[in-house]
Amino acid sequence: MPNAEPYRQEVRDLALFADMEDSSFEALMRGSYVQNFPPRIDLITEGETPDFLHIVISGSVDLFSSWNGRETSLATVRPVSTFILAATIKNAPYLMSARTLEKSRIILLPSEDVRAVFDTDNAFARAIVTELSQCYRAVVKNTKNLKLRTSLERLANYLLRQRGRTQSDAFDLTTEKRRLASFLGMTPENLSRAFKGLEPYGVKVTGNHIEITDLKDLTGFANPSPLIDDHSS
Repeated sequence: MPNAEPYRQEVRDLALFADMEDSSFEALMRGSYVQNFPPRIDLITEGETPDFLHIVISGSVDLFSSWNGRETSLATVRPVSTFILAATIKNAPYLMSARTLEKSRIILLPSEDVRAVFDTDNAFARAIVTELSQCYRAVVKNTKNLKLRTSLERLANYLLRQRGRTQSDAFDLTTEKRRLASFLGMTPENLSRAFKGLEPYGVKVTGNHIEITDLKDLTGFANPSPLIDDHSS
């Protein structure tokens, strides 16, 4: 397997690794390697032991879960970021599975090395606590979104977040509609009806292309809240 040395600075720049001791960072990078994966390849399976902490350098990864013949999408991981930190630190089974959505380059850090450095490097330990706290808050916000909002409200707020990300009233969905429906807690049929239900609020849909023609009306209906929709804090 190729060593991850060429991506050293990209890893070092992540908040998780930025303040740790040089010797600790060297210890992590020595056992790391990088691997290229084609689309739709399973990387980890829920219930398995966490052998590695993964860092997405390019591409994107779907975090999902399955039960009793059903499957749901939980999150998308994009560069440059890690997954799944909690299982690595706790040395507990993965609660989610992961697969590539497109051709992706992933760095793998042995979980045993991550835990060893966690025990000895205070700055790294603090960074891990901060990242896990951020993940916990994101889970709470997502739970509130699913439990307090109707499917129409969830879709409206999702579109407003995509508009904010693209800084444009016209944009293409980067997620296939079936997967988007799963992420928003809907069936594909309900998602299709929800798009139609947002037409009176200024949402025009053509295939995967979205155009928001009345931002004020859509925002008034969605009623976004920083305590649900702001994932930066």
